[in-house]
Amino acid sequence: MAEVFVVDAVRTPLGRLGGGLAKVRPDDLLAAVFRVLSERHPRLGEKLDEVYAGTANGAGEDNRNVGRMAVLLSGLPVTVPAATVNRLCGSGMEAVISAYRAIALGEADVCIAGGVESMSRAPFVIPAPEDAFPRELPSFSTRLGWRMVNPAMPAEWTVSMGEGAEILAEKYAIERSAQDAFAAESHRRAHQAWESGRFALEVVRGPWELLRDEPIRADTNVDKLAKLRPVFRAKGTVTAGNSSGLNDGAAALLLTSERAARELDLTPLARVRSVAVSALEPQLFGLGPVEASQRALKRGGIVASDLDVVEINEAFAAQVLACLASWPDLDPTKVNPNGGAIALGHPLGCSGARLVGTVAHELRTTGKRHGLAAACIGVGQGIAVTLSS
Repeated sequence: MAEVFVVDAVRTPLGRLGGGLAKVRPDDLLAAVFRVLSERHPRLGEKLDEVYAGTANGAGEDNRNVGRMAVLLSGLPVTVPAATVNRLCGSGMEAVISAYRAIALGEADVCIAGGVESMSRAPFVIPAPEDAFPRELPSFSTRLGWRMVNPAMPAEWTVSMGEGAEILAEKYAIERSAQDAFAAESHRRAHQAWESGRFALEVVRGPWELLRDEPIRADTNVDKLAKLRPVFRAKGTVTAGNSSGLNDGAAALLLTSERAARELDLTPLARVRSVAVSALEPQLFGLGPVEASQRALKRGGIVASDLDVVEINEAFAAQVLACLASWPDLDPTKVNPNGGAIALGHPLGCSGARLVGTVAHELRTTGKRHGLAAACIGVGQGIAVTLSS
């Protein structure tokens, strides 16, 4: 199999629900990051074989293959094909894996892989009526979580993701104070990353005024977080402050074969070493990164102690802390050095691509050797990608 390289990675700043990106359609968000890659690499259009995009919703303006829509809106040649994939919170990373496989198998030399979500613009939907003249029709928000649940599903599988985080907090005896401390540290690291210019090459401008990741609260601390009420259980530990938010954003990576990188005179950020996915009971979805990561490490011929940079998506503080508790070989000091989704934001379909791009930039910036990006996925899955410099 051919070696595959990440040669560039960009993303929008991430917006709050109803915030700085709320007026930008998701297909325009994705088109904007595609456009930046084409501007940075003027010969890209003539060499680009395929585009893969991830989205978790697909019920609104991101319908009808948002990857292809973004290609057409971005100014890339109309001859570039595109596909949209959906692995919920892992969709952006699934797009990266799709591009990796195409290049590794020799079916492509140059691919863009990315993801997008506008949770601000996610529509309400109503099911088609079963009767000719229904008196009323239920409506469902498509922003997050289960909707139109199949009654054949066991009730324990269909709990909210927040309740799933509470289950993990209870299972691993993760106190509220530990979750709040984790969340406060995420904000501190994210703020420091921005102040030190860590995201300078990664975050790009576009048709929006937002310049930084909007969810970051530089002034937050454990005392402020401790005052927030639990959201999912009356006497629970999971709050809005120690959870990721509802966010908007897009990310895209440029992946190439070694031959294409040489022909286009591109300097890789990192090499994709291995990929993996896993699955488990839906209510335990938060542990998904552990098995997926261990599979990816085994396929890549490295172990946890080899890792220099690790990005685990912070859906909930309890979820990441549960992963760390069940994976003692992983050094927690190497996890999310620039903050995570609790501070930066978690636009579902975008996040997986953001994680891989962040690891690639971090390896290049620090000169470190091995990195891992991983995410938990609703309905009980995990996904992981390892990178090496």
